[in-house]
Amino acid sequence: MGVTGTLIASVLSQRLTARVQVEQFARQQQVAEAQWLREQRVAELDRRREGYMNVNAALRRYRTHLLNFLWTVHKDAVTEEAREVVEEARRDHHSVMAEAQMVASAGVLAELNDMTRTLSETYRRIMCLQEGRPDPDGSFDEIRTDFARIWDQWERLLGAMRADLGVADVAGVADGPAELAPGP
Repeated sequence: MGVTGTLIASVLSQRLTARVQVEQFARQQQVAEAQWLREQRVAELDRRREGYMNVNAALRRYRTHLLNFLWTVHKDAVTEEAREVVEEARRDHHSVMAEAQMVASAGVLAELNDMTRTLSETYRRIMCLQEGRPDPDGSFDEIRTDFARIWDQWERLLGAMRADLGVADVAGVADGPAELAPGP
């Protein structure tokens, strides 16, 4: 009986040790998986943050160059260089938007698409004005007032991007559309 008890105790001890090791391994796997998921979320957040920063910079650049070009058209001083500056900002905007569309949330993507449509329409109207065939509502002053609407859209887009990144809302994005003043 004593020998049998000793043998059974060693077998039970091995089984208990094996079970504890399996449970420890399972917990380590869960911890590792949770850590991997956290790292993936952080990496995704970093990709979105960088994409949104690039979008913001490209939008500012494009909007500024578009407004400057409108003033150049108004002054009847369009040069090939002025047109190329707008085209370069436009290409950069399209490139950055294409990248952002791959990482943006649905809400941000909707705002991005609205902003892109508005900027494209504004670009078209400015080019029609420059070519001497403006839309019925495509005068310099009417197009210039569109930039206030673009500013409002930009603020909504910034709000959507900030919300998507989990950034607390702050009062006002900027002082307002001060860039409606005459360009260079």
